[in-house]
Amino acid sequence: MTKRTIFFAAMLVGAFGAAAPVLAHPHVWVDAKAELVFDGKGEITAVRNIWRFDDAYSAFASQGLDTNGDGKLSTDELKPLADINVESLKDYAYFTFITGAGGEDIDFDKPTEYWLQDDGGHLILFFTLPTKAPVKAAGKIRLEIYDPTFFVAFRMIDDKDGPIVLDGAPAACAAKAFRPPDMDPAAAAALAAVPADQRNLPPALQLLADDQTNGADIACP
Repeated sequence: MTKRTIFFAAMLVGAFGAAAPVLAHPHVWVDAKAELVFDGKGEITAVRNIWRFDDAYSAFASQGLDTNGDGKLSTDELKPLADINVESLKDYAYFTFITGAGGEDIDFDKPTEYWLQDDGGHLILFFTLPTKAPVKAAGKIRLEIYDPTFFVAFRMIDDKDGPIVLDGAPAACAAKAFRPPDMDPAAAAALAAVPADQRNLPPALQLLADDQTNGADIACP
């Protein structure tokens, strides 16, 4: 195992520095999309995450993985990296959080399916994260995708289906997406001054990062 294959782990900070901008926080940028999966009873059973990484991280992480030398990265060639990605993500709660209608935190099991693919020089990670138990969707549910330490900057994307898809939800359910506000230059400069080998933020800077959340509020009758 090399440093470049350890995804979001502590050693990545030192290994990634030569390939990424000098900024300490954030160090990796991700365009994110999520699908909330409902069962036949109208309960939430999983989150499907689709994450597209910035070109600098993608180029760095995929070095040497084109084993057949054809100039392309297949899902088979990317599988060892995908395995380590998903294994490492559990240490960070998969950067995926659901709050139930009663304010309770929802627990997840390990991903049931996952893979990486190359999209024109950008790595895209797909993984399905099942809930430990079905989640009743009545009331207001909040889905958040973010890194509390802002080492990774997530941003929900817009496409033809929107950033959040409700798969199999009752017809009356609706999702309202939210994204982090733009950070002012002074705050961005303060975060950039954090040493590159320091993943956790000082308390004052952590307050700046706390607003950098993405996700959606899901309302079902």
